[in-house]
Amino acid sequence: MHNGTDFKRRAFPDADPRIQRFAQGYESAAALVVDGETVAAAAEERFTGEKTTGAFPVNAIRYCLAEAGLKLDDIDRLAHGFAYRPSGLPGEPALSAARYREVYSKEAQLRWAEEFLPGRSWDERFTPVPHHLAHAASTFYPSGFDRSLVVVSDGMGETESLSVFLGAGDRLEPVSTIPAMHSIGILYALLTHHLGFVPFMDEYKVMGLAPFGDAKRYFDTFAELVQLRDDGSYTVPLLARDRTAEEQETHDGVLRELAKRLGPARKPGAEVSREHIDIAAALQATIESSLLHVLRAAREQTGERRLCLAGGVALNCSANGLVSRSRLFDDIFVQPAASDDGSALGAALQADATASARAGRMAMPFWGPGFSDEELAAAAGAPEGCTVRHIGTTGNAESAGTADITLDGDRELAEHVAELLEEGLIVAWFQGRMEFGPRALGNRSILADPRQEGMRDRINAVVKERESFRPFAPAVRVEDAADYFDIAPGSEHRYAHMLFVTSTRAEHRAGLGAVTHVDGTARVQTVRAEDNRRFWELIGAFGRRTGTSVVLNTSFNLKGQPVIATPEEALRTFLRSKLDALVLGRTVIRKEARRDAR
Repeated sequence: MHNGTDFKRRAFPDADPRIQRFAQGYESAAALVVDGETVAAAAEERFTGEKTTGAFPVNAIRYCLAEAGLKLDDIDRLAHGFAYRPSGLPGEPALSAARYREVYSKEAQLRWAEEFLPGRSWDERFTPVPHHLAHAASTFYPSGFDRSLVVVSDGMGETESLSVFLGAGDRLEPVSTIPAMHSIGILYALLTHHLGFVPFMDEYKVMGLAPFGDAKRYFDTFAELVQLRDDGSYTVPLLARDRTAEEQETHDGVLRELAKRLGPARKPGAEVSREHIDIAAALQATIESSLLHVLRAAREQTGERRLCLAGGVALNCSANGLVSRSRLFDDIFVQPAASDDGSALGAALQADATASARAGRMAMPFWGPGFSDEELAAAAGAPEGCTVRHIGTTGNAESAGTADITLDGDRELAEHVAELLEEGLIVAWFQGRMEFGPRALGNRSILADPRQEGMRDRINAVVKERESFRPFAPAVRVEDAADYFDIAPGSEHRYAHMLFVTSTRAEHRAGLGAVTHVDGTARVQTVRAEDNRRFWELIGAFGRRTGTSVVLNTSFNLKGQPVIATPEEALRTFLRSKLDALVLGRTVIRKEARRDAR
């Protein structure tokens, strides 16, 4: 939502920058949908370098148009994933009225559109879509289900924090909602702040910290914070502690109450204590029980046996894993850009729901900017202090050349990179089109040997420069997934987008130390040959060399960076990092210092 965070900063210039983030509109993105098919999609942060930016997605829009060979005049509808209306309430606070005029209103959206996309009037083609409906469309239409239960949970939409829909054909019918004043998404963000992290950015850190803790320690406290109701909903009475208009902006009332109940808030960068860890565990358990409570009631009410999830809470892989293990539903789909970037996709799909309903189940969200092997080889150049090898060229010369696009070339690349991983090198892997959504799914990845726990610690400390408790994901070929992880036959597709946690099989936990979390679980990605042949070949080659057909996969970025979007940025990042090697298409760049050290 363009201008949302800027408005909050102007209104509260002296507030903690983390409190200024309690505003509507992060992760702006653009998606281009043609006759129900997604042609291109990307988050604005990938072009500007500002993580979670809510700025008008002009660069993402330009990319989408260029990818499809279209111009602005070719666009039939400009859909937006919010549809605010004036409150109409007497005595509305001046700040709220000003925010509506300057940020939320249709007139404000049209002003931004005409400023950033000049040359035409958008009034007649502008299509505002209610936020939770956009989220629901983003997951139901790409699911391939003819009908299903659809649940959206996030911080808040216009007025609600959780919405239940019944999806059937080209329709999404509302079933029930929970208002924003009882938002478990806002609660999670406030506790993210209490634990010393950044709200609406670091919630995944809290999720990663939770398995180290004892949820029972604060069970009684959290049972008071979130109260389950007999009708299948819940309330969050704590949020009523923000009594004044100013407290509803700064959340001082809630934060004081949290400190009273849980102890002083952790300062950013301070040591994480046992108390903090146990609070994270209790919060995660509360989110999981609340979500299951809603889902049980909704399934009983509708009789639906298939489920689609979206909204920021749907990125909570641990909760998704619990829902999957509950067997409440026969099949589950989570759209990989489940947070607000995905609402751009959903708004576009909902704007032509009839066509979107015919599109069928999505495969991999490789909808971002892409580069050919030839372009990537040219971008590699000859960086000082590195050797450059072009796989698939005549004689495999370690000099510039044009890659021969053959399956044999992919296999040779896989064998070469698998050898590097077996040696203990940490390898950046840049291929084809960029993923849409926060997960690295094999095209913008950092890869490593998953077998030793020390590799996780090394990447966290030396490469990513982040907290030691942060876990990494295993990527495994779909045909091997059930051998290593507790994945029921027939459900492997559920794990393709790295959005579900499951258990590593007991006999493999010691041998997958870098990707198995402290509680014996892993955030698994399954890889099919037809979805990503090159990545699939690499995993297989590593398995043949080591006997372990799994690789560690994490996003290709360093501390403070969004995921890398271009080969030029990939090369710059590689050269200033402690990564050992960079693979651009079929071109392998290896630092000489790393070769000498080994």
